[in-house]
Amino acid sequence: MKAKELIKEIQKLPVRKRIYIIERSMHLIRKQEEESQMKQAVNDLYDDYLTDKELTAFTNLDFENFYETR
Repeated sequence: MKAKELIKEIQKLPVRKRIYIIERSMHLIRKQEEESQMKQAVNDLYDDYLTDKELTAFTNLDFENFYETR
């Protein structure tokens, strides 16, 4: 379905359903944008995490037992 046809069909709906479609669409667009930004950040930093020991220094502690002090 082309955009113009889709818009015509949406215009036939009651206002409440049109608002729902807009809100849901905006939510999905934001979610996709956030995921895209996160993937880009991962790609940008991947080489740094492989080569920069300061960024991964604390990962040596990952498998040690942790005891909370009270």
